[in-house]
Amino acid sequence: MPLFMDIHHPVEGAMVRDGADASRTDLALQADFAVRYLPHWFSPASGRVFCLVEAPSADAADAVHCAAHGLAAEENVKVIEGIEP
Repeated sequence: MPLFMDIHHPVEGAMVRDGADASRTDLALQADFAVRYLPHWFSPASGRVFCLVEAPSADAADAVHCAAHGLAAEENVKVIEGIEP
Protein backbone atom coordinates (compact mmCIF):
# COMPACT_ATOMS: atom_id res chain seq x y z
CA MET A 1 0.00 0.00 0.00
CA PRO A 2 1.33 3.50 -0.77
CA LEU A 3 2.90 5.62 1.98
CA PHE A 4 2.10 9.29 2.48
CA MET A 5 3.65 11.91 4.75
CA ASP A 6 1.10 14.51 5.60
CA ILE A 7 2.15 17.85 7.00
CA HIS A 8 0.05 20.04 9.26
CA HIS A 9 1.13 23.65 9.54
CA PRO A 10 1.00 25.30 12.97
CA VAL A 11 -2.39 25.85 14.50
CA GLU A 12 -2.50 28.93 16.71
CA GLY A 13 -2.67 27.93 20.37
CA ALA A 14 -2.23 24.20 19.73
CA MET A 15 -0.08 22.24 22.17
CA VAL A 16 1.74 18.93 21.90
CA ARG A 17 -1.01 17.19 23.86
CA ASP A 18 -3.57 18.44 21.32
CA GLY A 19 -1.61 16.65 18.59
CA ALA A 20 -1.42 13.51 20.71
CA ASP A 21 -5.19 13.60 21.26
CA ALA A 22 -5.77 14.06 17.52
CA SER A 23 -3.42 11.15 16.77
CA ARG A 24 -5.33 8.85 19.15
CA THR A 25 -8.58 9.77 17.42
CA ASP A 26 -7.00 9.04 14.00
CA LEU A 27 -5.95 5.60 15.25
CA ALA A 28 -9.44 4.87 16.55
CA LEU A 29 -11.02 5.59 13.14
CA GLN A 30 -8.33 4.45 10.69
CA ALA A 31 -9.81 0.99 10.03
CA ASP A 32 -13.08 2.58 8.89
CA PHE A 33 -11.12 4.14 5.99
CA ALA A 34 -8.75 1.23 5.19
CA VAL A 35 -5.68 3.24 6.22
CA ARG A 36 -2.98 2.66 8.83
CA TYR A 37 -1.40 5.57 10.64
CA LEU A 38 2.23 5.04 11.61
CA PRO A 39 4.36 7.34 13.79
CA HIS A 40 3.52 11.02 14.14
CA TRP A 41 6.19 13.68 14.71
CA PHE A 42 6.07 17.21 16.06
CA SER A 43 8.59 19.97 15.31
CA PRO A 44 8.70 22.38 18.25
CA ALA A 45 10.74 24.86 16.21
CA SER A 46 8.19 25.15 13.40
CA GLY A 47 5.01 23.97 15.14
CA ARG A 48 4.34 21.54 12.31
CA VAL A 49 3.02 17.99 12.77
CA PHE A 50 4.02 15.16 10.41
CA CYS A 51 1.98 11.97 10.04
CA LEU A 52 3.16 8.87 8.19
CA VAL A 53 0.27 6.81 6.86
CA GLU A 54 -0.30 3.79 4.64
CA ALA A 55 -3.34 4.59 2.53
CA PRO A 56 -4.77 3.80 -0.87
CA SER A 57 -4.68 7.55 -1.62
CA ALA A 58 -3.92 10.92 -0.07
CA ASP A 59 -7.66 11.59 -0.03
CA ALA A 60 -8.26 8.47 2.08
CA ALA A 61 -5.63 9.60 4.58
CA ASP A 62 -7.18 13.06 4.80
CA ALA A 63 -10.66 11.58 5.23
CA VAL A 64 -9.55 10.07 8.54
CA HIS A 65 -8.29 13.44 9.79
CA CYS A 66 -11.49 15.17 8.69
CA ALA A 67 -13.71 12.59 10.39
CA ALA A 68 -11.56 12.36 13.53
CA HIS A 69 -10.94 16.02 14.33
CA GLY A 70 -11.38 18.20 11.26
CA LEU A 71 -7.69 19.05 10.89
CA ALA A 72 -6.86 18.18 7.30
CA ALA A 73 -3.22 18.29 6.26
CA GLU A 74 -1.99 21.28 4.27
CA GLU A 75 0.45 19.04 2.41
CA ASN A 76 0.31 15.34 1.60
CA VAL A 77 3.35 13.81 -0.10
CA LYS A 78 3.65 10.29 -1.48
CA VAL A 79 6.90 8.78 -0.14
CA ILE A 80 8.86 5.55 -0.30
CA GLU A 81 10.63 3.94 2.62
CA GLY A 82 14.39 4.24 2.73
CA ILE A 83 16.88 5.70 0.32
CA GLU A 84 18.55 3.50 -2.24
CA PRO A 85 22.32 4.07 -2.56
